[in-house]
Parts: sequence; structure tokens; C-alpha cells
Amino acid sequence: MPVPVFSVPSLSVPVLSVVALCLASSPVLADLVLTSPDFADGGTLPPTQMLNGFGCDGANLSPALAWSGAPEGTQSFVLTAFDPDAPTGSGWWHWVVVNIPADATGLDQGASPAALPAGAVETRTDFGPPGFGGACPPEGAKPHRYIFTLYAIPEPALPLEAGSSGAMVGLYAKATALESATLTATFGR
Repeated sequence: MPVPVFSVPSLSVPVLSVVALCLASSPVLADLVLTSPDFADGGTLPPTQMLNGFGCDGANLSPALAWSGAPEGTQSFVLTAFDPDAPTGSGWWHWVVVNIPADATGLDQGASPAALPAGAVETRTDFGPPGFGGACPPEGAKPHRYIFTLYAIPEPALPLEAGSSGAMVGLYAKATALESATLTATFGR
């Protein structure tokens, strides 16, 4: 099968100048980075991050997380943990935290629910109440991905409360974020 050939009309000098000006005036991203001493990006969640319930017997501790490189203008952070492989048709929200103060650079293992920074609010997950809910994929299923995402937000607080869903938080976070960083681990049983 022949490869299609596309031609691009030459751009005029004024158009190229506008493109260059736009690129030159774009903000430089700070390279927000999210890491964990509990697991490596692309690694496996340890049993300490496995749910204690639904047939799983893990410690159900929220992982230790650290971040750096917040962009200028960050006034708070949003953190989510999401399993896109859950057999629900819409994934599964495992942890949702909003209004983490801008001066925070991480969370200790087990920070949920009692050791979060002042002002941070956990919202409800797909387990029902707010707070961290560990991994517990169906037995024999392909290992699931657990995506931890940190959003740098240019507002000191989003207008969300503990009853807000993960989807609502995701909508606000993605609509307002200056930048985001992800950390993904897998878990199967």
C-alpha cells in the first residue's frame, strides 16, 4: 500500500513571526515531579497499600509521596489515586485530596485520614466515604494500574467539600491546573 504524501503550503513570514512570538511568551513549565519511597514509577504497590476489605487483607495505608518542581503561581495541590482498570466501566477512585497547601512537599505513609496538612480535605472515593482505600483488584485479573496524580492549582482552595466525587474533583483539577505529575504502580492478586 503506498504511503500517503502530504504537502504543507509554505507559511508567510508574518505567520511564522506570530508563532515564534507565541512560543517565546509561553510560560516555562517547572517540571513538577511526583515520587514515592514506597514504590517506583512503573513498579508494584506493596501490601501496605492493599485494602483491608472486599476479600483483601492489606494494611490499607496511604503511600508516602513526595513532590518537587511546583510551577510559579501554585497556591495549592490536588492529589488523586485512580484505577482505570476496575471492572466498573468508569474506573475506581481510591483517594482524592483537595486544597493541600502550596508549601507542602509530600505526605507521610498513612497520612490519610489524620495526618494531612492543615486545610487539606479528603473527598469521597468509590468506596463511599472520604479517605484512602487501597488496591484490591479481582483475584486472577490482570494487574490493575493505580495512577497517582498531583495537580498544581493557582487557587488557595477549590470550592469542593468532603462529599465531592472523584469525577467532580478531576473536573476542577484538570480545568484549573498549572501543571500535573503522575506516578503509576500496578497490583494484582
